Amino acid sequence: MAVGKDPFPEMYPVPGFRLGTTCAGIKKPGRKDLVVMELAEGAVIAGVFTKNAFCAAPVQLAKAHIVSEKTRYLVTNTGNANAGTGKSGIENARAVCQAMASIAAVSAKKVLPFSTGVIGEPLPVDKIIAALPAAFSELSESGWGEASEGILTTDTRPKGASVQLTLAGKIVTITGISKGSGMIKPNMATMLAYVATDAVLEQPMLQALVNDVVDGSFNRITVDGDTSTNDCAMLMASGASEVKIAELSVEEQAKFKSALLDVFVSLAQQIIRDGEGATKFVTVDVVGGIDSPECLAVAYAVAESPLVKTALFASDPNWGRILAAIGRAGIPDLNVDAIQVYLNDVLIAECGGRASSYTEARGQAVMDQEEINIRIYLNRGNVDEKIWTTDLSHDYIKINAEYRT
Repeated sequence: MAVGKDPFPEMYPVPGFRLGTTCAGIKKPGRKDLVVMELAEGAVIAGVFTKNAFCAAPVQLAKAHIVSEKTRYLVTNTGNANAGTGKSGIENARAVCQAMASIAAVSAKKVLPFSTGVIGEPLPVDKIIAALPAAFSELSESGWGEASEGILTTDTRPKGASVQLTLAGKIVTITGISKGSGMIKPNMATMLAYVATDAVLEQPMLQALVNDVVDGSFNRITVDGDTSTNDCAMLMASGASEVKIAELSVEEQAKFKSALLDVFVSLAQQIIRDGEGATKFVTVDVVGGIDSPECLAVAYAVAESPLVKTALFASDPNWGRILAAIGRAGIPDLNVDAIQVYLNDVLIAECGGRASSYTEARGQAVMDQEEINIRIYLNRGNVDEKIWTTDLSHDYIKINAEYRT
C-alpha cells in the first residue's frame, strides 16, 4: 500500500558513477538484494550516518573508511542489517569489504559497506561474497533502476529522483535513489540514500552541502518515530562534467543547491508516501514560532501522536487530538488563545477552542482526501518549519508483527 501513483522517474546516468545489482539469496531466493556502486578515480564522497547508539557494524566501518582513503566502491545488502551483532558483525562487514577490494584490485578501506534488514541476526557473509562478482559484472551508468529495487526491504516500490540543469554553459546531472518504509524518524538521513552528481566539488564543500540538504529533507520525515540503526545518506561527486561549483557565481551555486535539495526532498517524500501501511500523505506546517526547535517540537508532537495518526487513518476530523498534541509539545509560555489550526484551508481551531466557522462536514471533506495539510499558526515569532508523515493503519501493525516470518 502506498499513497498516490508516484511512478518511477527517468533516471539520468551520472558519468563517473556505475551501479550493478544481483540476487544473493540473503533472505528470499531470486530477489535482488545486493548492489555494488563504483565511483570513478578522483571522485569524492560525503555522508551522514545514524545517531542511534546501537549503530550497525557496516555503519561503524563505513564511518572509519570514509575518512581514511578515497572511496571507490559501495556495497549494499538487504535482508540483514548486521546490527546488534557485536565483534563478529564488524568482522563480517570487513570480510565483505576485503572481498570487494580483491575483485576490484583496490584497498579494502576504499570500500564502504551498507546493510539493511532484520536486526540481531548474523550476516550471511558467504552468500554476499559469492554474489559480489555477479554484481560487479553488471556495473553500468544506467544501473539506477535495478539498484533502486535491490536496496528495498518492506518498501512496496522503488524510489528515485533525477534532474539535469545547465551551469556555466554545461549540463550537470544529479541522480539518486533511496529506500525506507518503516523505522523512519531519521536523525540525519533516511534508512539508505545514495545521490550522485557529475559536478566538481571538494570534499569539505560536499560535506557541507549534504549536511544542509539532509536537514531540509530526510530530517523532516517520520513514519513511526523510530530511528534506524543503519541510516546512511551518501552524496558523491564524480567531477566528470568539469563544472566546478566553487567557481560559479553566487546565483549559479544557489541554483545547484536548490536542484540538489529538490532531489533529496523528493526522495524523502517518496519514503513517506510508501510508509508501512500508509493511506495518507500528511504535511504538518508550523508557522510563526520563536525558533526552529520549538516549531519542530510542535510538528513532531502532532505527527507522531498515535491518536492523531489513527484519526487520520479513519478519516475522522477529531481535531481535539491535534490540540492535545500541540499542548503537550513542551513549549514554554504557550498562549493557546493565539493559536490557529487548519486542515488544508479549513480553520478548525482558534481562541483556545473550535473555530466559529468550522463545521464537521468541512472537516470531513478534508480528512477524506489522501493528501492533508495540518497547518498550525503559533503566532509568537517569525520562524516556520514543516515535516511530512503518514497515518497509522492496521497494515502497519501487520507488517511489523510479521516482519521476521
